[in-house]
Amino acid sequence: MRLLLLHCDYIEYEARKKTSISEEIDEERMKGRMEETLVVFVAVERGDEESEEGVARKAVEEILEVLSKLDTSNVMLYPYAHLSSSLASPSSALTTLKIMEKLLLENGVNVKRAPFGWYKAFRLSCKGHPLSELSKTIEGDVSKALRAEEKLRSYFYILTPEGELVEHDKFDFSGRDNLRKFLSYEIEKKRAVDRIPPHVELMKRLELVDYEQGSDIGNLRYYPKGRLIKSLLEQRVIEKMEEYGAMEVETPIMYDMAHPTIKRYLDRFPARQYVIQTEKRRMFLRFAACFGQFLMSHDMTIPYRSLPLKIAELTRYSFRLEQSGEVVGLRRLRAFTMPDMHTLCRDIEQAKDEFMKQYILCMEMLSDIGVGSYEVAIRITKSFYDSNKELVKSLARKIGKPVVVEMWEERPFYFVLKFEFNFVDALDKASALSTVQIDVENAERYGITYVDENGAEKKPVILHCSPSGAIERCMYALLEGAYLSAEEGELPMLPTWLSPTQLRIIPVSQEYVSDAIEIASFMENVRVDVDDRDETVGKKIRDAGMEWIPYVAVIGEEEKKSGKLSVTIRSKSTLKNPHIVKISPEELRDMIVSECEGLPWKPLPLNRRLSLRPKFR
Repeated sequence: MRLLLLHCDYIEYEARKKTSISEEIDEERMKGRMEETLVVFVAVERGDEESEEGVARKAVEEILEVLSKLDTSNVMLYPYAHLSSSLASPSSALTTLKIMEKLLLENGVNVKRAPFGWYKAFRLSCKGHPLSELSKTIEGDVSKALRAEEKLRSYFYILTPEGELVEHDKFDFSGRDNLRKFLSYEIEKKRAVDRIPPHVELMKRLELVDYEQGSDIGNLRYYPKGRLIKSLLEQRVIEKMEEYGAMEVETPIMYDMAHPTIKRYLDRFPARQYVIQTEKRRMFLRFAACFGQFLMSHDMTIPYRSLPLKIAELTRYSFRLEQSGEVVGLRRLRAFTMPDMHTLCRDIEQAKDEFMKQYILCMEMLSDIGVGSYEVAIRITKSFYDSNKELVKSLARKIGKPVVVEMWEERPFYFVLKFEFNFVDALDKASALSTVQIDVENAERYGITYVDENGAEKKPVILHCSPSGAIERCMYALLEGAYLSAEEGELPMLPTWLSPTQLRIIPVSQEYVSDAIEIASFMENVRVDVDDRDETVGKKIRDAGMEWIPYVAVIGEEEKKSGKLSVTIRSKSTLKNPHIVKISPEELRDMIVSECEGLPWKPLPLNRRLSLRPKFR
């Protein structure tokens, strides 16, 4: 983006003639005048299209900086294509200008925007002092590391459980369709989506999650059932990290971009930041817990006997200014919840031992969640692979199937070895879930030390671990997995421990509603509701099926006399053959509680009686 900033006594314009790209304006905007104003002539360029909001934010920061030195709070934004020969598309340029206008208003600026795409006559009077004429070139919030990442060259292989490393184009993918899809996604790097993935319709229909039009894209609203699922997942991953021996901490979500250590980190790690301009400093919202945990570790006194030392945090939220074409549903967001654990290790050998333990930890975590299908990526430098072949081979051997290996001749980032568990969805897009990285840079960068047995200060090796990946992405994987199961003819469902309603009791008529409520009250540690609506039994059963409720019990005269409920078990049913058992309330309660043993539990998030519930869609 190119800016020309003029401090003027006044500017006035008149829109004379439309062009093929003119925005529609009313009669009032055909003419405009502003006095004692900073006039900002703007040319949005081709390179700005990838980060419209990022470049708009940076431009506004520059404008605010100039305004702070002038005796005015008035700004006229004036589209002016003549400042550049490499212009963005008209739609992108107009979008960027509107974002700038909105951001300036939010910062208390009195702003007007001249019409886009019109031939206009204008007159102005420039004040003629040292700050009255300035030009600026603005680049989007794409870090040096992001630009470097785009130029990286790596080589892809398939590593078999037997330890054979095969060039990717020579591997036989027979019976490995998901692995083939994952590799293609990695090589092609086409992250943008061209159609809505199935989980988006499911998250809305099940009344779990929805888009929030009043916020930025990639920031979602969670209805009670969706919040319950998210909360249970959060609780389980925290428990898992604590069981592993991690200390839970909490760190800020906002950091100073000029902090020397953090600036060097940002230049090394590719991420698109949300940037915030405060009164004196330019801040960014964190995209991981690394900053806070590393700054905390710098201030700690760490004896060697405490290593490996594990620090964990559930970041609600982390922020990343993902490109708008890639943001969709629960798969890729701009605000997300990331479990983040860092392990300080004595040396590389201890780091390799912990790396393998955390590999197993991540396998267990996804098993707890109910994500059983994923592909493994190992990302490694050639020198580290040559020195640690047995470790790498053990990863494929442990998972028991071929894995993708991406290898670099030189180390592009701070890690020498990384693995990811990636879910492949219905659109053949892959999304990383669990991950662990061996970091050989940041202890030096942040000045993190421990005291060895001789009293000398040493730098630890650091592991970065997210046992589940983003919590929202786990929900995405569960919903996409359920959709794929349905495509194979199975009944879609969530794991019972994550189902908002675990048991629904359906009275055959209003006469048995009180019996149903009595039974529900008996079901301790079970999320149970009662369909007391004045509907037919058939409709109630169909609605329970549409909600994927794992256990549906019917009570009528026969059940009341026998003391045994007629219960449909979804996990054992097919579309045409429901699996129905006769079982006592005590046996049913014990069955459900046993199925969820060792996993977190929370009470029903809505009114027990369906007739008293609000509708969210």
